Amino acid sequence: MNQLPLTDDTVIFGLLALCLGFVFYTSSIKTGFWKKFYAIVPAVLMCYLLPAVLTSTGLVSEKESNLYYVASRYLLPAALILMTLSIDLKAIINLGSKALIMFFTGTLGIIIGGPIAILIISIFSPETVGGAGPDAVWRGLSTIAGSWIGGGANQAAMLEIFQYNPEKFGNMVLVDVFMANVWMALLLLGIGRSNKIDRWLKADNSSIEALKVKVSEYTARIARVTSLHDLVMLLFFAFAGVGIAHFVGEHFSQFLQDNFEVIRNKQKALSSLGSKFLWMVVTATAIGIGLSFTKAKNYEGAGASKIGGVFIYVLVATIGMKIDLSKVFENPGLLAIGFIWIAIHAGLLILVAKLIKAPYFFLAVGSQANVGGAASAPVVAAEFHPSLTSVGVLLAVFGYVVGTAGAYISALLMEVASHV
Repeated sequence: MNQLPLTDDTVIFGLLALCLGFVFYTSSIKTGFWKKFYAIVPAVLMCYLLPAVLTSTGLVSEKESNLYYVASRYLLPAALILMTLSIDLKAIINLGSKALIMFFTGTLGIIIGGPIAILIISIFSPETVGGAGPDAVWRGLSTIAGSWIGGGANQAAMLEIFQYNPEKFGNMVLVDVFMANVWMALLLLGIGRSNKIDRWLKADNSSIEALKVKVSEYTARIARVTSLHDLVMLLFFAFAGVGIAHFVGEHFSQFLQDNFEVIRNKQKALSSLGSKFLWMVVTATAIGIGLSFTKAKNYEGAGASKIGGVFIYVLVATIGMKIDLSKVFENPGLLAIGFIWIAIHAGLLILVAKLIKAPYFFLAVGSQANVGGAASAPVVAAEFHPSLTSVGVLLAVFGYVVGTAGAYISALLMEVASHV
């Protein structure tokens, strides 16, 4: 009989699958204890916490496991391809300028919110935003920027690119999930008062009504029963793309390191431009966007983004194994950073919505396409009308596209702010 901790990845993967299955099953129960539980504790947080419990209690050994490597190098780029494969850039443009303005306002709020929050907190508690090397707080905050602009895939990309200490990553997950869900709750409360808010914003929501009809027709047109042919083709798109992404990432990063001194200097954030992982992620995203201009985009109707979502949750579980729960509350000042950060994001959205008279729908969905990603933007959109769910998906997928670049810029600004 094997002694603890468990080191067999086959067994550990089974336990992670058990954790994910437990969370998804119990969160689908809409009555009794579990309904009340998940009204307080977000399901995605449980997907992090249960694997963290396995590690923190010594049941499994994360240090001897290769599951995170497999998930981040194979499943992550595959998920990016499948989730961007369906993006319709023309449809996003056709949503109208106000929808895109609100989306990018939300993105801008996240990019600048982190650095501003660091500057403010550093006045009162410089140790909260300090640290050096892998323990530098700005490196950890880069993972929040990735999550709040694109989602779990971009968060994992930032964790890998900036090499934040995984033992302290639990702090960042807490800030990420807690603040994101508090803000989402406020947005959902506002939906019941959307007409009153639209009057205050002086917004014309007639375009939303027209959008409902258009989106309903599009959704009905691409939906179909998934066949074996569909699944094999999705396998082809995803993992042939992963192979290309690895090839480009390997050779392009080496080219940059060989030819640019600033990238060879490991003491500078720009050195991360020499990361094989970064260019693998960028290439995978580019492949997905390229496929979106072909008939391959119709495979969204066969569940492309759903399969991508499964890959992301496996990645989330492997990241959860890296969290040491005993260190989660070591730095409570991080919650203050998160509060200021999300407040800047919210304030900027409200200001711009007022200036351009954008409907509350665009404010709410534009925000969640950033902060919540594909997990919650469709939920918020559906609260306005079920036929608008895919609008949330559409903008959230666009978030995956800009997430890596936006989070990267935010990380560089946060590094500068932490040294001011």
